[in-house]
Amino acid sequence: MKAPVVEERGVVVIGGGPAGLAAALGARRAGAEDVLVLEREHRLGGILPQCIHDGFGLFLYKETISGPEYAERLAEDAVREGVLAETGAMVLDLTPDRLLRVNSAGGYRLIKAGAVVLAMGCRERTREMIEIPGTRPAGIFTAGSAQNLVNLQNLRIGNEVVILGSGDIGLIMARRLTFEGMKVRGVFELMPWPNGLERNVRQCLRDFGIPLELSSTVVEVRGRDRVAGVVTARVDEFFRPVAGTEREVACDTLLLSVGLIPENELSKRAGVELSPLTGGAVVDETLMTSVPGIFSCGNVLHIHDVADWASFEGFEAGRHAAGFLVCGAAAGPRVRITPGENVRYVLPQAAASGAAGLELSFRVTAPARGMWVTARGAATGASYYRKKFARLVPSEMQKIKIRKAVGEDIEVACHG
Repeated sequence: MKAPVVEERGVVVIGGGPAGLAAALGARRAGAEDVLVLEREHRLGGILPQCIHDGFGLFLYKETISGPEYAERLAEDAVREGVLAETGAMVLDLTPDRLLRVNSAGGYRLIKAGAVVLAMGCRERTREMIEIPGTRPAGIFTAGSAQNLVNLQNLRIGNEVVILGSGDIGLIMARRLTFEGMKVRGVFELMPWPNGLERNVRQCLRDFGIPLELSSTVVEVRGRDRVAGVVTARVDEFFRPVAGTEREVACDTLLLSVGLIPENELSKRAGVELSPLTGGAVVDETLMTSVPGIFSCGNVLHIHDVADWASFEGFEAGRHAAGFLVCGAAAGPRVRITPGENVRYVLPQAAASGAAGLELSFRVTAPARGMWVTARGAATGASYYRKKFARLVPSEMQKIKIRKAVGEDIEVACHG
């Protein structure tokens, strides 16, 4: 039997969303002559085409534009600068030595990449994942699927809506459904604080009189063929429903905005080490994973609250992927970067010993005001960074820059 032909490519980017397109541009601008984007959908942009609201591009393009406009600009830039983008191309497998098995309109083929950038994005948590009791009627949607149905397919998904979870997509859909004449009965959030951006809480809920009930959840779905209502309840500090606080809310639609999961199935197949804190890859300061030549960026690495940040991360991943084609992986001792008090996670998790100018991304575990963010040596206690922040919330990713050369493991913490 004749062995299949292996197609040799330079930098291959898996995923054509805001991070993937930026990664392709970053690689091209860093000198990579052969850059290929593989996107499984039949259009570029990832989730952006269904995000018809504005708020995109403020940092990248210095103006506020809609999701489809943002995707179009990135895609046009990529094509104009020589990136080859292939849609309808599903990557079936990725090996540690960067061999991709791809199925597309042209058929099944093998691609051997000099460097790979993972930019597959994320997916939503479903009802089954959070185990809401009750019947299984029609009328239960994830916020993203509802956004697709309303914005791209022009469908009415219901009349009276309850939203569980206060993620940004859920908040934006509360406003969108109100515009479409539906009644949003309320948004119920398990945590004692909102999980979306403050601007979305203000612009999508408060401005429209939509109630937000914190420390609350849905404990039962009622209805047979169609949702007839839900039962909500307050929760205690351990997130357990409090007996006697149950309340039935009549509705015919339930939207779930209960978290996003980085889509790392291909990463696992390639042997990439994943972080239990982010759900994404463990990376160094170049955004390279534990597997040499495989890089990660965007929502597949960690969940972003602003698409522009995912794109900036993509530019960096692509730039370093292009550098890998020329220089390979840098050898030498590494230092670890770990989260400390009141910090949920920090990225990157490693860096070359002696590296300077490290940019770190992190999220806090709980809202805080007037707190110090520090980066200290784990062994010596030496201060590498110290700044007081007026306000920190879990829903907003923060960035800090360590200008000193780091020669030991460091811990990033938030404290009074």
